[in-house]
Amino acid sequence: QVQLVESGGGLVQAGGSLRLSCAASGKFPSINAMGWYRQAPGKQRELVATITSGPTTTYADSVKGRFTISRDNAKNTVYLQMNSLKPEDTAVYYCKVVVVTSGYWGQGTQVTVSS
Repeated sequence: QVQLVESGGGLVQAGGSLRLSCAASGKFPSINAMGWYRQAPGKQRELVATITSGPTTTYADSVKGRFTISRDNAKNTVYLQMNSLKPEDTAVYYCKVVVVTSGYWGQGTQVTVSS
């Protein structure tokens, strides 16, 4: 079983920065892919960024050049550095990790960007 604990969300003004963290704990083999998703009110959950064990990264077009995903394998932790935040980035952000072929979700952390 994999437990995920997210942190780093909050309220920030447009143009500001936040760094999200998601730490995985439990007994499991190595983590394959890790990623961040977000869900704004009234909208579907969408992919923000992913990072494989390679590591290879992918980003949604809306965050390219502003967000950076990284991982620390020794700590089983994935990060999302968010710069130049915009009001449209406001959402609940969820981390997801893939162990073998099973996906596990974090509880979500609120990010609110004021204009």
